[in-house]
Amino acid sequence: MLFDNTDFSSLELPKHVSELRREVRDFLDDERRQGSFRVHLGHGEFDAEFSRKIGSRGWIGITWPRKYGGHEGSYLERFVVTEELLAAAAPVAAHWVADRQSGPSLLRWGTDAQRQKYLPVIAKGECYFAIGMSEPNSGSDLASVRTRAEKVPDGWKLTGQKVWSSWAHRAHAMFVLCRTSPLGEKKHEGLSQFIVDLPSPGITIRPIRFLNNEHHFNEVFFDEAFVPDEMVLGEIGQGWRQVTSELALERSGPERYMNTLPLLLAVIDRLKTSPDRMARVMIGTLLARFASIRTMSLAIATQFSRETTPNLATEAALVKDIGTHFEREVTEAVKMLFEVTPAADSDDEFERLLGEATIFAPISTIRGGTTQILRGIVAKRLEGAV
Repeated sequence: MLFDNTDFSSLELPKHVSELRREVRDFLDDERRQGSFRVHLGHGEFDAEFSRKIGSRGWIGITWPRKYGGHEGSYLERFVVTEELLAAAAPVAAHWVADRQSGPSLLRWGTDAQRQKYLPVIAKGECYFAIGMSEPNSGSDLASVRTRAEKVPDGWKLTGQKVWSSWAHRAHAMFVLCRTSPLGEKKHEGLSQFIVDLPSPGITIRPIRFLNNEHHFNEVFFDEAFVPDEMVLGEIGQGWRQVTSELALERSGPERYMNTLPLLLAVIDRLKTSPDRMARVMIGTLLARFASIRTMSLAIATQFSRETTPNLATEAALVKDIGTHFEREVTEAVKMLFEVTPAADSDDEFERLLGEATIFAPISTIRGGTTQILRGIVAKRLEGAV
């Protein structure tokens, strides 16, 4: 069954982790007082200088070996840093993907040369990664990848298109999932990953804009873009195995249920000490759900801290599914409680947060895996347990 190997009884944070939380919180309070950043929901604001500040404090690559620029800390330490950054709505988009999944994937599948090239500068907050997985006309079927990599002398030529690649226009590199053998009956076979430096010849990046004209997502086109052999990530033909382990990192963390927490906290502050009965019930229900989801996510983080990490793809899918629906529930509850017109460009922080939540709500149940895909993963696990 789900979480059958997970111990929920010892989730109280060690003293040094609680002290780290206080340190991060104090830093973020100081930054806000100094006007270093404006509160925006989620982890979608790109600020290279802020990422360098985070890196200089050792809060990127926390769990990585020191020889690669890391600090050999625990996943619990990384967990509380992530929580505080999200709760403060800090501008962390520059380093987010590289810290969350690209770096750990390089540690697990990369060569020493690849690790030496990228990990130290990621840890400094000076190297940003994008993700090249999703494709047009594929829906949520990641295994139907059509971007192909053709073997040529000393490397590979990539041809195809990726879509919804966050911050690819600002990234220094991206992992690209390609088909390296013909599409057969088993779509999951014949896939491989490549590390592609950006910009590079043969690669075109075009913006996909939000309704408010903000630029976050991109289409990325590959026109026989050359990638040298030394930039193959892991093994040829093992791309599916590698990608699914990467997605577990993406789906299980606090960013899958905390993006609208600043809005919820703003609601509580706005209600002050005199909420009516409906408000008390709605806020109480949301806080209880938040606590439950957080416990599940924290339990997964403790598993990553083990020397032998179990396969947590199903547990991660469950956290992501429940978490992203929770984020939408926060937005809907706020609209029921207040007669406020959402305005993402408003000078009023509450109105701005509600406006951003309204714009981003449809995305939450799509990015990182749709609800249907995630529930399919959970169902297969449950089917095997019956």
